[in-house]
Amino acid sequence: MAAGKGAARVDGPGLGAAGAEPGSGSEYRPGWLVLVYRIPSEPTRLRSGVWRKLKSLGAIYLQNSAAALPASLGAERALRRLRSEILAMPGTAVLLSCSVLAGEQEVRAAFQAARDDEYEEIIDKCQDFLDQVQKEYDADHFTYAELEENEVDLVKLRNWLARVRDRDVFGAARRQAAEQDIERCAEELERYAARVYAEEAESK
Repeated sequence: MAAGKGAARVDGPGLGAAGAEPGSGSEYRPGWLVLVYRIPSEPTRLRSGVWRKLKSLGAIYLQNSAAALPASLGAERALRRLRSEILAMPGTAVLLSCSVLAGEQEVRAAFQAARDDEYEEIIDKCQDFLDQVQKEYDADHFTYAELEENEVDLVKLRNWLARVRDRDVFGAARRQAAEQDIERCAEELERYAARVYAEEAESK
């Protein structure tokens, strides 16, 4: 999908985010990890940088400067690193391991809603991908260069889905729809690839 033709590039949260290490569902253990922190108000890039890293991990905010993740080894490692970064700003940060005595359903619902939002972003990007492949058909444009760019974008979509799915420890509602759309993208790319190979064979 050549950028020069106005193609919608596949990009989004979690794609190549530096330092992002989602809490692996396979490592999930009961309870939550909560990072409570305070950062100097200036420069503002420090605060936004911490917010972006927490978002890339899939954390939800219980209130201002108090972010939570389901407990896992991966999440603990990532939050410990982020705590060290906050202390070096310099700021203050405490990492807690806890259970929810009241309101567990609400916390889980917020975490599920965040995952569904991510799945919706993937679904939107899948539609962009399918629209771009259709444009290639409409323009009768079948080249190895376009195929390679499409393949790169599909890999990005699959990696993005894998990261969201990895931290989706409770099974969000939109997960299946996102998985189905990724498979649809793969099928359409395979169909486009077959056409590219056929066009190449005819030109020889």
